[in-house]
Amino acid sequence: MLKSMTGFGRFESETPERKISVEMKAVNHRYCEISLKMPKKLNFFESAIRNLLKNYISRGKVDIFIMYEDFTEGKELVKYNEDLAKSYFDLIKKMGSQFEIDGNISASQLARFPDVFTIEEQQIDENEMWSFIENAIKNAAENFVKTRIAEGEHLKNDLIGKLDGMISMIDFIEERSPQVVDEYRNRLYAKVEELLGNTNMDQGILATEITVFADKICVDEETVRLRAHINNMKNTLNEAENVGRKLDFIAQEMNREANTILSKSSDLDITNTAINLKTDIEKVREQIQNIE
Repeated sequence: MLKSMTGFGRFESETPERKISVEMKAVNHRYCEISLKMPKKLNFFESAIRNLLKNYISRGKVDIFIMYEDFTEGKELVKYNEDLAKSYFDLIKKMGSQFEIDGNISASQLARFPDVFTIEEQQIDENEMWSFIENAIKNAAENFVKTRIAEGEHLKNDLIGKLDGMISMIDFIEERSPQVVDEYRNRLYAKVEELLGNTNMDQGILATEITVFADKICVDEETVRLRAHINNMKNTLNEAENVGRKLDFIAQEMNREANTILSKSSDLDITNTAINLKTDIEKVREQIQNIE
């Protein structure tokens, strides 16, 4: 399925623990260039993100913006060290008995001793976090691809319309070329008759001259190859995907044939048609630059 290189996709997901928003937009580019803008906290996942995106993107300059919020940040876990508290308590009681002093102690006093209570940051489950990020990127990428496919369909229809127009131009050139030879023959005979009057003309010389002229302006090979290139391009437009580079190569070959037709032309109508042909080929080449 034909895809444009321009596209846009967005997806947002939120849970009680975290929130993520992924936005993707792309323009045409000769190669695949992915620019990732995301919080530093997600840098650990950059390689995995890029590998994931390879399943959806092969060409284009793609900017990806990832906004991430972790609602668990700042939430610390208070840990009670029961064994240490018991040791403190037992030693205080022992000291009271040893020195015959009051060994009673309250819980609040015991809590002030070092490391009875400790504060720990909650550990992040990387697998769970990646699963959350991966899901958001997949959905954004799928939305992104949908817009590329829709735009690709518009490009395909436009290109086929232009290619059909080129076929009509080739039909005209092929129909007009023999007429140009006939007109040249008539002008040549008229000119010789004007110069020589009733003197017998050397038909062999005239036939040779006409043959040389016909061979000089003959574009049969060029029109046949041009038709073949146009049909090849139409078939390629119906191929699965990643056809942009192939289409660009075909367009170059089409332009080469059109240039040759123009250089051989000695007729104004054929010249104008060849110019229009080149113009449409250039339009096709410009459109192809937007195909993945």
